[in-house]
Amino acid sequence: MSRIDFAHGATHRLRMACSTAARHVQAGHRLIVFCTDARRLRRFDALLWEFEPASFIPHTLASDPLASLADVLLAQNPETLAGLAPADWLLNLDLDCPPGVERFQRVLEIVSHHEADIQAARLRWTHYQQAGHELHSHKL
Repeated sequence: MSRIDFAHGATHRLRMACSTAARHVQAGHRLIVFCTDARRLRRFDALLWEFEPASFIPHTLASDPLASLADVLLAQNPETLAGLAPADWLLNLDLDCPPGVERFQRVLEIVSHHEADIQAARLRWTHYQQAGHELHSHKL
């Protein structure tokens, strides 16, 4: 089973996700980011470009021909996610649990203080728990 880490209390979920992606890239990890909401994924993509002006986080859509060169892959649909080689780390920006979560050693969930985000996170927690995954909660 996978280890699922929930980080609660983010002031801005996508900015915290950028910070998380940057830390993983700096540590030499490849990260897959999953989100079915095209608007949210585009916003995250844009934030990665402007997150740290003096640095670059190599990222691209998982369907891009140059995806094998990127440290961060953005997957928008379950089919694309299923077609990727398993990675150690998956960052879930979707409101639902990602499909095939058991393929990943670690899944990262970032939860903001917004009520809708908290409620969706509670449902994901319950789903992961019922599936037998190892759950951890961290306050930001």
